[in-house]
Amino acid sequence: MTAEGFLEGRRLQMARGVLLQCIMGGYPPARFYGSDDGDLALNADPRQIHRLPWSETPRALAICDADELSGESSRLSTRGQLKQVIARYAALGLAPVVATELEFFVFAANDDPAQPFRPPVGLDGRREEGYSAFSVSSNNGLRPFFKEVYEGMAALGLPRDTFMHEMGVSQFEINLLHGDPLLLADQTFLFKHLLKEVALKHGLIVVCMAKPLAHTPGSSMHIHQSLVEISSGRNVFSDDAGQPTAMFRHFIGGLQAGLADFTALFAPNVNSYQRLCHPYASPNNACWSHDNRAAGLRIPASSPVARRVENRLPGADANPYLAIAASLAAGLHGIESELEPAAAIQGEFEVPDNLSLPCTLHAALERLKRSQLARELFGNEFIEGYIASKTMELTSFFDEITPWERRVLAAQA
Repeated sequence: MTAEGFLEGRRLQMARGVLLQCIMGGYPPARFYGSDDGDLALNADPRQIHRLPWSETPRALAICDADELSGESSRLSTRGQLKQVIARYAALGLAPVVATELEFFVFAANDDPAQPFRPPVGLDGRREEGYSAFSVSSNNGLRPFFKEVYEGMAALGLPRDTFMHEMGVSQFEINLLHGDPLLLADQTFLFKHLLKEVALKHGLIVVCMAKPLAHTPGSSMHIHQSLVEISSGRNVFSDDAGQPTAMFRHFIGGLQAGLADFTALFAPNVNSYQRLCHPYASPNNACWSHDNRAAGLRIPASSPVARRVENRLPGADANPYLAIAASLAAGLHGIESELEPAAAIQGEFEVPDNLSLPCTLHAALERLKRSQLARELFGNEFIEGYIASKTMELTSFFDEITPWERRVLAAQA
């Protein structure tokens, strides 16, 4: 849209079906988004209108809500779903506080998807090899890229907590500052967009796949969650003596009850399960623990005022709006139903059957399809449409034969 049209308040409309467009570009049958495929209105959030500092031609980006023409939020909108979850907490006098940790890889340009990704050539003329986790110098070869990333974050108002090299070759992580869940989802979305755009200017690509390299840790999007009382700002996960509250336990109980049903929302792609089934600190379980990274739900070491629950299931490929909405909705279900969690685990452990999670996209979609809880929290329209879109993507994946199949199976009698 032209700047003049935007400033005049001209309404931007879009077909409802676009919200269910699959990643290959196709659409499920029209019955999943209304047989008429009528329009939605895209209404810009005035707090999320940004000049894009990396654009040579002046451009701006506005994050919008997808609303029905009658005014209510579209049930197919993931941002709308998150806003509804936040509103349900507000009705109880509570406000969620969230932070995301996003991991990603920086690779050299790759124009042949049959070839593995490779680290870029740094300023020293060499490609990174081995592991440089938490190194103070490992990103020096990418200094011009990261300099522009930092400048772009400042221009977009994206405060960062910590930035580090992660375990993988040319893998990095950013921790965004905790705050309002909708704001953090917007910031996570903006940061991923910024990364990809700035990388292209430097002849690089940023990859947010859950598992882009074999034999290498995958990329997560851990979600840290706490709840505060709106009237006082007090963290309701801790009592006056600094001890965990019943609400803290119920929140964990809700997550344990919902993680298996919601796995397809946290791990939305075929590749997501490569990360979860080769779990370099990427646990595919609903166990909870105090400061144990093998648990899907970790309670980080912290003071009582900062007591929180870290959901370690989502990958970097997850939709931040949907992943945060699903995690908070599960916790709210636990609070409203006063669910008690299983006993905490510590050290090395075996996952009980009732706390294991689906390990393929097909299994996760089947679990979501059967979930009454998912339909109660997100509505039939959203769940049916999401499953339809993801089933198309899974079918497309099975339409291709992988190099492993040709290499290993072709010689079999």
